[in-house]
Amino acid sequence: MSSQPPASTSTSARSSNGGLLDRVFEISTRNSTVGREVRGGVATFFSMAYIVILNPLILGTVADSAGRFLGGGDVPNLAAVAAATSLVSGVLTILMGLVGNFPMAVSSSLGLSALLTYGIVALPGMTWADAMGLVVIEGIILLILVLTGFRTAIFNAVPGQLKTAISVGIGLFIAMIGMINAGFISYEGGPGFQLGMGGYISGWPLIIFLVALFALFVMWASGVRGAILLSIIGATVLALVLEAVFRIGPKTGDDGEVANEHGWGLSVPTLDQQWFSLPDFSVLGSFNLLGSWQHIGIIAATLAVFTMLLANFFDLLGTMVAVTKTAGLEGDNGEIPHAKRIMVADALGAIGGGMGGTSSNSGFIESTVGAGDGARTGLANVVTGVLFLATILLAPLAAVIPTEAAAPTLVLVGFLMMQQITSIDWKDLELAIPAYMTIVMMPFSYSITNGIGAGFLTFVIIKLVRGKFREVHPLMLLTSALFAVYFVSGPLQDLLGAA
Repeated sequence: MSSQPPASTSTSARSSNGGLLDRVFEISTRNSTVGREVRGGVATFFSMAYIVILNPLILGTVADSAGRFLGGGDVPNLAAVAAATSLVSGVLTILMGLVGNFPMAVSSSLGLSALLTYGIVALPGMTWADAMGLVVIEGIILLILVLTGFRTAIFNAVPGQLKTAISVGIGLFIAMIGMINAGFISYEGGPGFQLGMGGYISGWPLIIFLVALFALFVMWASGVRGAILLSIIGATVLALVLEAVFRIGPKTGDDGEVANEHGWGLSVPTLDQQWFSLPDFSVLGSFNLLGSWQHIGIIAATLAVFTMLLANFFDLLGTMVAVTKTAGLEGDNGEIPHAKRIMVADALGAIGGGMGGTSSNSGFIESTVGAGDGARTGLANVVTGVLFLATILLAPLAAVIPTEAAAPTLVLVGFLMMQQITSIDWKDLELAIPAYMTIVMMPFSYSITNGIGAGFLTFVIIKLVRGKFREVHPLMLLTSALFAVYFVSGPLQDLLGAA
């Protein structure tokens, strides 16, 4: 699926002049231009810049079982976690661009960051350094699976329509993320999600979201190039003006509790701040490779690695499919260009993230924003990576963009990915039902991995019960069995821990 009209090869070749960039990144071969790659890389950065703010709030505010925070201090050091997040994200995103030549930015996986914080570090005896050591081990295992061809073989064993369902489900999932991040959808207990605050639309930040969303829809329907980037910049400027006039302030107070329900969600758009600061890299290298095996035991450590491995494994699969389809890079047989190289770079991301103390780093689904705005090659990654590195010294740059200004891009990309649903044969129930489970479970369970697992298990069960053993690839059987273990890994770990 391509969001912009493809440029002709001759036009692309002329714009890149057949130079070094064109040869290294196959720009003209992929019907792109340097300008489109730069624009797409910038759009991807703006859509995921929140990670520099959010990752420290997840990893840096919870102490381990020894009462120490990430980096080893007695008090949180969010600045150090932010600096490490920017550095590691920038380096690994550029690495993905150079090795995989794929427009998929790499940064700390929020799902795995949450798993580390609330599931692994909380284990008795576990330290932050031990937990990051497990991330490094998980990355090494991923790299071995890639180099042996096992990871690629599993990807190729997945039926094509299930791959499409994965992409559609991710579309719904990221649209939901965008709406929740902006406060357009909220959860306050009771029957479930609701519109805005208390079922109504109120507050300037939510107005910013809606103005940006409808402006983006209109520009996209009108074929305006750079619509995504224009919407983010325009909404940010408007937000800066409103904050300067009305002094809206943040939604949450210093204690993390909601103090102003009509305030800005994650960052307050303001130019009244210190723009330059020396980076604190004390978090880098905060890992102990084998400490967990000693402190929590072999069984508990193995289960923790397995859980992270499975989540990382299939989160990448879903993101690769989504970016490929959004960028229109899919081959005639559904293959992804340079898939093995992409997977190698992703595995190195897990290793680098653990060594950098920023959790496992993997492909970010927000990369579909850049792909939707023209990115087709790894050059877009270089642009995104350089911008991440710039935030090391210019950390306030990311904080200027409110979530409400960037969230509409996720909603639009969700629409673009939903369009692929027409390629699923809904009359073939043996595939349609697993596809349906894949699609609905991602937003309903708030997890890409859960959606993929539900679809795989449903597909295998239907085929086996109906006696169609030969239509199930052995790797699908194995993967589904692993998913079954994954879905009960929490209670299983509790049982073994209690024992």
